[in-house]
Amino acid sequence: MLIKKSSATSGGRHLARTLTQTLASSTGVTVDRRAFLRTSGIAAGGAALASAMPFGMVKKADAATAAAVAGAPVKQVKSVCTHCSVGCTVIAEVQNGVWIGQEPGFDSPINLGSHCAKGASVREHAHGERRLRYPMKMVDGKWTRISWDQAIEEVGSKLLAIREQSGPDSVFWLGSAKHSNEQAYLFRKFAALWGTNNVDHQARICHSTTVAGVANVWGYGAMTNSYNDIQKSKALFFIGSNAAEAHPVAMMHVLKAKEQNAAPLIVADPRFTRTAAHANEYIRFRPGTDVALVWGILWHVLQNGWEDKDYIAKRVYGFDDIRAEVAKWTPEEVERVTGVPGSQLKRVARTLASNRPGTLVWCMGGTQHHIGNNNTRAYCVLQLALGNVGVSGGGTNIFRGHDNVQGATDFGVTSDSLPGYYGLAEGAWRHWARVWDLPYDDILKRFGSKALMESTGIPVSRWFDGVLEAKENLDQPNPVKGMVFWGHAPNSQVRLPDMKKAMEKLDLLVVVDPYPTMTAVLPDRKDNFYLLPAATQFETSGSATASNRSVQWREKIVEPLFEAKTDHEIMYLFARKFGFAADLVKNIKVNGNEPSIEDITREWNRGMWSVGYTGQSPERLKLHMQHQATFDKTTLRAVGGPCDGDYFGLPWPCWGTPEMKHPGSANLYDTSLPVAQGGGAFRARFGVERNGVTLLAEGSYPEGSEIKDGYPEVTMAMLQKLGFDADLTPEELAVIQKIGGDKIGAVSWTTDLSGGIQRVAIKHGLNPPGNAKARCVAWNFPDPVPIHREPLYTPRRDLVASYPTYKDTKSWRVPTLYKSIQDRDVSKDYPIILTSGRLVEYEGGGDETRSNPWLAELQQDMFVEINPFDANNAGVKDGQLVWVEGPEKGKVKVKAMVTERVGRGVAFMPFHFGGVYQGQDLRSKYPAGADPIVLGEAANTATTYGYDSVTQMQETKTTLCRIQAA
Repeated sequence: MLIKKSSATSGGRHLARTLTQTLASSTGVTVDRRAFLRTSGIAAGGAALASAMPFGMVKKADAATAAAVAGAPVKQVKSVCTHCSVGCTVIAEVQNGVWIGQEPGFDSPINLGSHCAKGASVREHAHGERRLRYPMKMVDGKWTRISWDQAIEEVGSKLLAIREQSGPDSVFWLGSAKHSNEQAYLFRKFAALWGTNNVDHQARICHSTTVAGVANVWGYGAMTNSYNDIQKSKALFFIGSNAAEAHPVAMMHVLKAKEQNAAPLIVADPRFTRTAAHANEYIRFRPGTDVALVWGILWHVLQNGWEDKDYIAKRVYGFDDIRAEVAKWTPEEVERVTGVPGSQLKRVARTLASNRPGTLVWCMGGTQHHIGNNNTRAYCVLQLALGNVGVSGGGTNIFRGHDNVQGATDFGVTSDSLPGYYGLAEGAWRHWARVWDLPYDDILKRFGSKALMESTGIPVSRWFDGVLEAKENLDQPNPVKGMVFWGHAPNSQVRLPDMKKAMEKLDLLVVVDPYPTMTAVLPDRKDNFYLLPAATQFETSGSATASNRSVQWREKIVEPLFEAKTDHEIMYLFARKFGFAADLVKNIKVNGNEPSIEDITREWNRGMWSVGYTGQSPERLKLHMQHQATFDKTTLRAVGGPCDGDYFGLPWPCWGTPEMKHPGSANLYDTSLPVAQGGGAFRARFGVERNGVTLLAEGSYPEGSEIKDGYPEVTMAMLQKLGFDADLTPEELAVIQKIGGDKIGAVSWTTDLSGGIQRVAIKHGLNPPGNAKARCVAWNFPDPVPIHREPLYTPRRDLVASYPTYKDTKSWRVPTLYKSIQDRDVSKDYPIILTSGRLVEYEGGGDETRSNPWLAELQQDMFVEINPFDANNAGVKDGQLVWVEGPEKGKVKVKAMVTERVGRGVAFMPFHFGGVYQGQDLRSKYPAGADPIVLGEAANTATTYGYDSVTQMQETKTTLCRIQAA
């Protein structure tokens, strides 16, 4: 809620009056909000202005001691915004080592000179006064400053003691979507050398159901096209995505398609969002009924014969099973479950069928459900039915959240895979042992057992259950006793009261972050609690992968401020303490205590064959950033210049070695192009046939392919059978022979470290992952065909018998409840559906953005949106303080926003707030000067239990609550 304050508690809290007065006195002009925001960094005069501001405002950080010299040269340094996944270029203006101003990247084909409010103020993220400045430990309940040497020695010794007493799995290494690709890769390698798969990051709780669901349809769990390619779309279908607030710059491309193509924009969302305000058609539906809604649309497509029959015959497996399921979803049944009239869905189906190619966009509104994997697969099936996948202007364009959540996922900061989605089987470990140049047996010895080495770890969504569950209920030797939060906001997770208990039970709790985060104040601890200051991504260099799979290189803007250290330096220091630093950086140069970022890139180039992260050398990535202006703003392809023919950022897969100069793949599975020019096909990762039915494509293949039909993944045996092995160089053949030994035929496109198999396959027009059909039936999932199941906390008890949840089970090392929760009817006491989402001003858990004065001014209070009907029934007025309580008794005290944005029986809260817990202000618990400007209740204090059956994604988008006046 935006409430104009009439007074402020201090200069460091609500800033409108103080800053406006300061700006006016400094410049002699009255400052409106737009000018106020612009001055945060885009104006080059920001540094001079900052010197006039009181403590807590923007001013030169302590670590930046060099005084600005009049006339000193101003250097421009190119970086990438550290907030969402769009990948906007930031041009920093640096003078004497001080970041004095910024501009958006006008040459960037992605943001085209635009910024949202968060991007416009990222300078403050680095120079912020409220950062964690030096290592701290809690002593008798008080934060105390310590040195880095003391921090590494004490924390390292305590972690080693836990490892010795309880095993390596009793420490959880929680990574970050804010790490660069290089840091994410090194972090996963670090966890492997520690000897655990209890490692994860934010993707688990935002898009893990996308990654698993989509990958199990056609091979890769990522955005198929690009933000720019949306400009070619003839129809735009958004479901569970509020891009206007979550990805504002991406809306440029959306609105361009809407304008130049007359493309209808359809928005399906339980809440009338800012994105819905742009829509030609808005569909309000009940939270948690996505599958029913999509099948309701597809029912009309199939009834009228609007599906692409030729496409389905050639490129889709199992569609008859979809027809059988969709036949059940008549307009009457769809309306009964979703609340959407059949007449509206028929209109939507006709619109999509009449305007092809069309794109389908989703975000966390679709993923954060206990059947999230069903939702994402249903979205894919709809696009397959319409023939919209593998074509420009089509695709499933999944808008990821954090700036490098795509990259961190790709590089294996997950509890179920090594980098590159190789999994955890012995073959995967042997592949990475070869890449790391380490004996496989030496890595094995670091784990509690071979079984633990090859089993999924506890996911971040359940880490606190790994602490609280009885030992006998866990599929590992002992509970979690040490927790390392390395760039993660706890308030982004459900069941905060349970997390608080777990934090208090731990033997050791460590935070590594530029900001203290809510972890610093949520638990009531007295000791064994440490805060270690990490540098931001503006204080280091490295690559980040945007949602469209483009990889961009950030240059270091300034040296680490205060006593902060880069994440990879901190990893190295701990590895040295643990005794495995030499293995961690065996082929990586170390400068002082800082591993070379470029060397880390080259190491993952040598191993990431399965995803096509092998062609993006540091030199190629830097060249792209230097010559952004040469890339077409729609196709992303360079026209002339030193990058001619490349797609911007070499979006993966970028096959082969860097020397092969593959251009990257702008649109996945596009058969209209040769593989050598970015074309492809669906991945053949599920075999060649099932029950006598082929899984390979029929009569469909990439342009220029020498095999005019489907084929399996490319192996050495396949090259030998076709006679293509003669094209291998002696050097490539020697590497393949060394890997394969007497089983040389088994060496594949994913395990050949020479790149020869990929090079030769592409020379003959073949797609290294094969040429298969997309599969509508995931026989390895609990629900092979996506079906609707009622949310665990549902107000529709009349539907539970027809659409029940799963039986209680155990997975990912912990018990997981389904039926026992759904069986408990709480709908009379908690009658309102509660959902959550993003605001344009803040991001993630909000610690960084709520500490930014330019953003804090724009959004000062946590709130709940409530429909006038429900507000009147509860006796609640707009702006009034209310309690929002969930059925697990967590409650938050927030302001009521009475609005018809939400329908009757639905309430909405943003999830960016923290620092207040069930009515208690926790500001005094932060380290002095490091408390965010804006505090508020965390929505997830009131949210509840619920986890996806495949990935353990949390169910934040549909639970129940009651709202009462405070």
